Amino acid sequence: MSDGFDEMVVAARAFFAELAANNTKDWYEPHKDRYAATIRKPAEFMADLLAEDLSRLTGRSLTPKVFRLHRDVRFSKDKTPYNTHLHMMWQAPGTGTGAGSGTVFFFGAAPDYLVMGLAAMGLEGDRLTRYRAMIDREGDDLSDALAQCHGAIGASFSDWGTPPLKRVPKPYHDGHPHADLLRRRSFALSADLPATWQDRGLIPSLIDMARAYLPLWHRLDALR
Repeated sequence: MSDGFDEMVVAARAFFAELAANNTKDWYEPHKDRYAATIRKPAEFMADLLAEDLSRLTGRSLTPKVFRLHRDVRFSKDKTPYNTHLHMMWQAPGTGTGAGSGTVFFFGAAPDYLVMGLAAMGLEGDRLTRYRAMIDREGDDLSDALAQCHGAIGASFSDWGTPPLKRVPKPYHDGHPHADLLRRRSFALSADLPATWQDRGLIPSLIDMARAYLPLWHRLDALR
């Protein structure tokens, strides 16, 4: 049955469709109270609730983050001021954001998608070295876990994060059986929420998806 957060998702997708067509401060200012009441505040509450469930599931204390509406346009050619999606993530505390965010669960709602994913974004330095060693050592097992996750919830690689290398990095060779995984500099999977999510409830549906990601989460979290 619905847990009430379906109303937030419906409101968010409608709001962001309007915002995408009117991405200006003049349009947003008269609608900011609507955003706060129907999207931001329910999203923060949901993120807190799900953090408790994901912490129990993983055995790690995960903290939530709801991403801000305002875009950072300092280094972007696109100067539109607002994001047109609701994004949140759950991560171990003290791991920062972006490239240093560790392994995270994430949720995204926009007019054209509704997804939950798992990511180790911006692998670099010693963590990237450990990732490649894991692929070389346990690539078959990781590939099996990816296949099981895809079969369970339809998860597949996302193009979010740092693009893969064009060539397999040394000391590995192009003929490596897991060359595609070795070329990755970020590891991001996403899956659409099931068609039954509104009947099941948003939080129970996300927990079910997190369980499917769990074997992969443990492998990636071990890279910290």
